Amino acid sequence: MFFMMGIMPIKKIIPYAYSHICSKCGEVCNIEITMIANCLNIFFIPLFIFGRHFYVKTSCCGTLYELDKNVGNDIRKGKNTVITEKDLTLISENFTPIKKCPNCGYEYDEDFEYCPKCGSKLR
Repeated sequence: MFFMMGIMPIKKIIPYAYSHICSKCGEVCNIEITMIANCLNIFFIPLFIFGRHFYVKTSCCGTLYELDKNVGNDIRKGKNTVITEKDLTLISENFTPIKKCPNCGYEYDEDFEYCPKCGSKLR
């Protein structure tokens, strides 16, 4: 008999609707929660997910944190949970703020007075 099984990594973005005040840059920003785990598959059917890790990335300065597993599981299950500073472990700091045009959403990294894509005033 022939069995086709394997372990594959999975990545899932978990919706989170609360705003967060960034401890690095002080801006009010949205955060993106990502779950990374391994999944045991048999005949391409997922059977068992293990090794879950949760990561938080801020939209203001791009700082990356690892989120406490218990808090991450509560958010994944849909519980009304607020993330505090003690739930986060700093992984990487990126102090280059992501600048976006308020009109078209174009991301730029230099100091422009007008958007290079749509021409609207940025300041």
